[in-house]
Amino acid sequence: MTGNVVKRICTICARGGSKGVPGKNVRPLLGKPVIAWTVEQAKSCGLFEYVAVSSDSREILAAAGSAGADHLIDRPPEMATDTASKLPAIRHATLEVERATGRQFDIMVDLDATSPLRLLSDIAGAVKLLESTGATSVITGAPARRSPYFNLVEVGDDDVVRLSKPPQKFIERRQDAPRCYDMNASIYGWKRDVFIADQRVFYPDTRLYVMPEERSIDIDSELDFMVVKTILERRVAETGA
Repeated sequence: MTGNVVKRICTICARGGSKGVPGKNVRPLLGKPVIAWTVEQAKSCGLFEYVAVSSDSREILAAAGSAGADHLIDRPPEMATDTASKLPAIRHATLEVERATGRQFDIMVDLDATSPLRLLSDIAGAVKLLESTGATSVITGAPARRSPYFNLVEVGDDDVVRLSKPPQKFIERRQDAPRCYDMNASIYGWKRDVFIADQRVFYPDTRLYVMPEERSIDIDSELDFMVVKTILERRVAETGA
């Protein structure tokens, strides 16, 4: 892709059947639907030819359209069940936009619809990491609060407690354990051709873009919503945006 204009698409996938926070994708958050925050970020960062929102909900698609999404994709029912992976929906949305526009993209980026605390610099940083390293994919995550080598445990069938990942040598301090991160699902990036042929999160060369904990909260409960709302209110008060 060196020397050529890189063609990028952003997908945002949002089902209508949330269980933890019913209607969370269109729930008002500081005066606009939750999904609008992500659509506006995708549009504002200036990295994508098109921003496509995939959903089985007309209400979500309408909210995304009002926020500026370029393409509204009806997600097939089999891709919108409680047990369905998001990866087929990302592939479906990308191929639908390519079919409609006659364009084929080089890079695919998916932004989580309920992670509005990311910054535009996080999107740009993840895309830069993907393209500068030549990696097949990039994920985002935050430093883990618990280490599987030190203080994350499992209870076996025998009811005995063990470290989730016993280290090869004794570790006295958590800081001395290998670096571990919580995936925050905020941003995913892929080389288009590889992903279309083989949808995965992890490939042999997947890279991690690190985000701080305060930008890594995904709204999956009422508590999450309260925390996100508080952080955004403080951010708007401090920056005006």
